[in-house]
Amino acid sequence: AFFKLPSDSFKYLGWCDIEEHDVQGNQLHCPRVREGPSEEELFFRGEEHTLKKRKQVTDTEKWQKKLQENWENCAELNLSFQDLGDLYQLENFKRILQRLIRVEKLWLVDNSLTDLSALRLPRCRELNVNKNHFTSFKQLPKIPQIQHLSLAENNIMTLSGISDFRHTPLESLILKRNPCEFQERYRQLVFSSLPNLKMLDGIPKLPEDCSPPDTRAFFKMCTIL
Repeated sequence: AFFKLPSDSFKYLGWCDIEEHDVQGNQLHCPRVREGPSEEELFFRGEEHTLKKRKQVTDTEKWQKKLQENWENCAELNLSFQDLGDLYQLENFKRILQRLIRVEKLWLVDNSLTDLSALRLPRCRELNVNKNHFTSFKQLPKIPQIQHLSLAENNIMTLSGISDFRHTPLESLILKRNPCEFQERYRQLVFSSLPNLKMLDGIPKLPEDCSPPDTRAFFKMCTIL
């Protein structure tokens, strides 16, 4: 048998579940928010010893926990690498995202996300969703104040829907290592759709990026031999 560290019984607890502290969500830059396994799963794994730190939670305690999470007042938050392997974990994750009404900088890297279209982030100026599973711009959250958007290493096939950002203050866009990067006249198509964009994939807007695109090539993919 493996030797268990004294902290082992706390490994599935969120910071709000640990007693005798008053740390709030807006004081944390990179919190662990994924929930632990159910009691049945813990018994199946032989980890029922972790249950001794759990207890029945009253409605008052639930409300106090919500106040302590304080997601509504987060201005900058990193929720990357949360390992959302189960549906209930993803649901809790989206519950938190819906509360981020004042967040301005948000990192959601490598969370296997596929669709956040129901989410609205009214104040978000910088969003990093690299290394997820988005296939379309339509699956992104509503971000009317976005200035810097990073979508590297997703699976966005075409530029369809990119014009939805035409009326935002978007200045910088990163689409590296997406299939759409291989479209013919890729940079011209992006800049023609987003005339206010200043930088694409880390490269400033160049004179040759301003030439009118061939609209017939909009959905074409270049062939790599």
